[in-house]
Amino acid sequence: QVQLVESGGGWVQPGGSLTLSCAASGSIFRIISMGWYRQAPGLERELVATTNSGGATNYADSVKGRFRISRLNAQNTVTLQMDSLSPEDTAVYYCETYAYSSIDNWGQYWGQGTQVTVSS
Repeated sequence: QVQLVESGGGWVQPGGSLTLSCAASGSIFRIISMGWYRQAPGLERELVATTNSGGATNYADSVKGRFRISRLNAQNTVTLQMDSLSPEDTAVYYCETYAYSSIDNWGQYWGQGTQVTVSS
């Protein structure tokens, strides 16, 4: 099994910045990709940003130019730098990974989520 632990959420005023971190641990043979999703009250969970083992990144249109995802391969860690935050970014942010736990066993894993609140 692969465990994901997020940190860095909290409250920030509009226009402010936050950085989320996620560390993967447990039985990790190889990580294929890591990313961030978010879910606001009453809405479905949506992709924010992902990055794969080759370094390619993918962002939701709503966060392009404001958020930056970075992967520290050696530490199996992914960060999400969030700038110019707006109240519309308020949500629970979830770390996610596709990973092999052994040479022939892979799956999708989720963190427990961290709350990000943007308000004045």
